[in-house]
Amino acid sequence: MELIHGSPLDMTGRLDKEIRAYRLLDSQGVDFDRTDHPDQPATSMEVCASVDAILQVHICKNLFLCNRQKTSFYLLVMPGDKPFRTKELSHQLGVARLSFADAEHMEEYLDVTPGSVSVLGLANDRENHVQLVIDEDVLGEEMFACHPCVNTSSVRFRTADLLEKLLPAMGHTYISVHLEGDEGERQ
Repeated sequence: MELIHGSPLDMTGRLDKEIRAYRLLDSQGVDFDRTDHPDQPATSMEVCASVDAILQVHICKNLFLCNRQKTSFYLLVMPGDKPFRTKELSHQLGVARLSFADAEHMEEYLDVTPGSVSVLGLANDRENHVQLVIDEDVLGEEMFACHPCVNTSSVRFRTADLLEKLLPAMGHTYISVHLEGDEGERQ
């Protein structure tokens, strides 16, 4: 794996959803670096460690969640090393019960598959079915890393570009939450 600046010069063999992610980054003037890892899909936070080393930033944990009725959907972006507690997030969002959403809704709304969930998938959610939720620890980082809607490549760019350029271009806003990630301070 190597660090490469900007979009691939040759898009041959890349999926349309990945190409759309690169075009979004380019169209919004987002300066980014990427690494391709087709022989090592990043399907878990453990696998992401080698990708993190190349990008010199931590890829976030991206969780696709829904309420019990499957009428409200959320994309949670949080530090990869912080444990996720559904009760803690449910309380902050005022949602009685959260659980992991199914792959069918993930593909329908974000055009991504399990293991490839990314904030860049929100570009495919034109009807705003999914609410973005970001842990404040992520917002405090200078750089942000994610997949370009496939788990065989990863990109990094400024967190400010996510908030100031990409989210407005995708027509999405976010809710900031403070997740402790432990049993200590929860109510």
